[in-house]
Amino acid sequence: MVSINALAILLFSVIAVDAAGVIGKAEGFAAGATGGGTAAAASPKDLNELVNWLSDGVARTIVLDKTWDFTGSMGSKTEKGCTPLSNTCTNGAGQDSVDINGWCEQAANANQALAKPTITYDVAGIPPNAIKLGSNKSIVGVGSAGKIKGRGFYIAGAKNIIIQNVDIFGVEMLSPLMAQIFYGSIMITMGPGASNRVSITNSEFDGTTLWSAKCNNHHYWTLYFTGSQDTVTFKGNYIHITSGRGPKVGGLHSSVEPIVFFQAANNYWSDIQGVGGIAFQIGEGAKEGNIFENAATPVLFDIPSNPLWSSSNGVAGCASILGRNCQANNLAASGSFAGTNTDVLTVAKSLAGSLAAVADVSTTKANVLKNAGIGKIQMMS
Repeated sequence: MVSINALAILLFSVIAVDAAGVIGKAEGFAAGATGGGTAAAASPKDLNELVNWLSDGVARTIVLDKTWDFTGSMGSKTEKGCTPLSNTCTNGAGQDSVDINGWCEQAANANQALAKPTITYDVAGIPPNAIKLGSNKSIVGVGSAGKIKGRGFYIAGAKNIIIQNVDIFGVEMLSPLMAQIFYGSIMITMGPGASNRVSITNSEFDGTTLWSAKCNNHHYWTLYFTGSQDTVTFKGNYIHITSGRGPKVGGLHSSVEPIVFFQAANNYWSDIQGVGGIAFQIGEGAKEGNIFENAATPVLFDIPSNPLWSSSNGVAGCASILGRNCQANNLAASGSFAGTNTDVLTVAKSLAGSLAAVADVSTTKANVLKNAGIGKIQMMS
C-alpha cells in the first residue's frame, strides 16, 4: 500500500494471539494508516527483542500478550533534583523534578525551586530513554493483557505507526515529535515539531495518582498538542480525574506559535478539577457532541481571541458553512464556555474530507464507557 504522511491512534482489543492484528481503521486526519500492513503477527521473546522490533526499519505487527516490565532494566539513579514552588503537598504527596538536561538550573526554573532534595528514580522511565519507534509498525495488545510498564515511546521522523489496545503506565509515556502516522491510546505530548495528521480515538486517560501536582490525586500533565501545523482528530475518548492540560492545544510560549487544528468529537470528560479540560493557545478547534461532567473549567482560552467553534444548539452557524448541522455539547455540573468563531468553521470546511463523523451527544457517554480503554474491542466482520 502507498504510505501517506500522517500520524494516527486507535484503541480496540484483540481476542487471541492467532487472530491478532489491527482491528478497524483509523478515522479522521490519520485515515489511511496501515502500520505493519500484512506483516505476520508475532510476539517478542524478551525485552531486548521487543525494543529491537519496535525500533528497527522492518514493517512489523508486534503482539503484546502480557505485561512487559522495564522497571529496573536500565538501573536506578540517585542525584539532586528540585521541588517546584507548585509542590505544596504535605507528606511527600507532590511531585519533585528530575534534573534532566539541567532543568532545575535553567533561568526559567531556578527561582521556582523550594528545595533541592536528593531523589532516586528508575532510569528507563525518563524521557531521554524512551524507545524510539521505527516506521511501519502495528503494536497491538491482546484482550486486556497487553501492557508496557516503566518505559515510554518516542517518535521522531518515523511514519505509519499504529498503537492499538496497549496500556502504557508508570512512565513519561509518549512523545511523537516529528512523527507521521500514529494510531493508539496513551498520555501524549506532541511538538514543537510537526506530527502532521493525528487521530486519537476510543482511548482512556485515567489521571488517578498518589503524587499530583495540585495535591488532589488528579493528574495534571495529561495531553499536550503543540506540533506546528498539526491536525488532530480526538474522538470517543474518556478523560477523567485530571486537573490540567487535558489537552493543551497549540503554542509553547509567546515566541513559538504553532497553529494546531483540533477536532474534538463525542468525548467524555469527567471529574475534572482546575483547568483540566481544553486549554487553547495559538490553536483552533471544533467541538461537537462532547460531554463535560463535573468539570470546573471545561475550556480555557490562553490567548485574547476565541479560537473555538462549539455549538450550543446543534444548528447555529454550521449549516451555512459546513452544509450540515453541528452537534451540541453537554455540560453537567460544569463551568461554561462559548465558541463562536465561525472562521474555525471555514477552516473545517477546507478539511471536510478528513473530519471524523460526529454522533448525537445523547449517545456519547454510553458509547465512550463501552468502547474507550483497553480490552474493549469487538471483532469486526
